[in-house]
Amino acid sequence: MQKIIRGFYNLPSSPTGCVATIGNFDGVHLGHQAVLNQLALKGDTLGLPAIVITFEPQANEFFAPDKAPARLSRFREKVETLRCYSIQQLCVLRFNKKLAQMTAEEFIQQLIIDGLNIKYLVVGDDFKFGKNRQGDFNMLQKVGAEYGFQVVNMHTFSIDNSRVSSTRIRQALKAGDLMQAEKLLGRPYRMSGRVAHGDKRGRTMGFPTANIHLHRRKVPLSGVYAVQLFGIEGEPVQGVANVGIRPTVGADKALLEVHLFDFNREIYGEHVQVHFLYKLRNEQKFANLDSLIAQIQQDCEHAKDYFAKQ
Repeated sequence: MQKIIRGFYNLPSSPTGCVATIGNFDGVHLGHQAVLNQLALKGDTLGLPAIVITFEPQANEFFAPDKAPARLSRFREKVETLRCYSIQQLCVLRFNKKLAQMTAEEFIQQLIIDGLNIKYLVVGDDFKFGKNRQGDFNMLQKVGAEYGFQVVNMHTFSIDNSRVSSTRIRQALKAGDLMQAEKLLGRPYRMSGRVAHGDKRGRTMGFPTANIHLHRRKVPLSGVYAVQLFGIEGEPVQGVANVGIRPTVGADKALLEVHLFDFNREIYGEHVQVHFLYKLRNEQKFANLDSLIAQIQQDCEHAKDYFAKQ
């Protein structure tokens, strides 16, 4: 991906044309990947760049932040994943009051026609846009016929006779079914972030951890997992991760802590990716630290057994 366009103000003044798709692309799962491949092929055929248009925050996070579901991927993680596909540009529109008040006609004129000069647009047939969600797939097709751009719907991508969706992946993660999540994503579920200094409590218990701040309102999974860590020398490094609020030590902010096996290097400041492979147990509160230490020892043994069988 060569370029990120941020907001209407940074749209090209004399766009030469492109092929594009619009959506949240949360998780960039196999359904999304099929759309990206469809778009890239069309771009090659027409000799035009392929652009993904997305919103930050997502619309449901703007209108009802407390009710919006947990994201599968933060914006940075989404960008990192999109770089793996034949997408030339990412256009990020800030979803704010001004955008929410924009009529469907204004959105089409300012973005699709004047802003990017889109020649081929892929959207879901349930896509709604503009003030009061007045714009839809049929409106886009009608305007497209008038202004000379083609609008097609995303082909439904199914696994096990059900459509692949971000919602379905969230349900799998909540249920602790990491294999199902991986099947729908086309890769293990992962979170990334920078290793930060923590309270060093794990070190005093004999289980030093890499602490990664999640920078999320909500987290799509919680509990203790067998993981692999990427982004450092010797990757992947196996370990055990805890995602949650650590009730035994009285914390209240979600944190990702990773204890790496047979590892004693300092990795503060490194940007790492944690791949979640198997859920060991739910997060729980222990009566005392000795009980917690005994359980962590057991978690490590279970995780090592899991890796030995792979």
